[in-house]
Amino acid sequence: MIVYHPEIVPPQLLSSILSARDGVPFPVLMEALVMEVIFEGLREASIRMPRSIGSAISIVGALVIGESAVQAGIISSPAVIVVAGTAIASFTIPSVSLSGAIRILRFGMLFLASLLGLYGIMIGLFLMAIHLSALSSIGVPYLKPFAPGTGRALEKTIFRIPWSQAKKGGK
Repeated sequence: MIVYHPEIVPPQLLSSILSARDGVPFPVLMEALVMEVIFEGLREASIRMPRSIGSAISIVGALVIGESAVQAGIISSPAVIVVAGTAIASFTIPSVSLSGAIRILRFGMLFLASLLGLYGIMIGLFLMAIHLSALSSIGVPYLKPFAPGTGRALEKTIFRIPWSQAKKGGK
């Protein structure tokens, strides 16, 4: 948003972010890529370490590397905050296979956003929706009942009746 759509960001926040970026030699894309690669390396290292010290190494490593990179002027503090928020949000995904897919999609969305701004994000989301709507599992569409929209099934998905009032026998 800062590169392509700065008018969306409130002026005080924009001036704060731009002042934090003073002296940083890399563009925003390079900053984000460096931080994402470092975080993925720390995540992989913590997986391969014994459970008792794996999470501690990941946390300490992220703090030390992030603080050192900001102090050295290689990466701005807003970039560290955004990547850290993204990393924390990735831990909320319960499925390991879905988490891996989202980790890969994150890099694709990062490239689209850096090339086209918010338009790139919208194009990426649109392409994901097209792909998901084309998938099927055992002959059942992946997004059923949302796509293809079947009236009664869609209504039953959005509006649920209480279990006490539901008919017995699965009808």
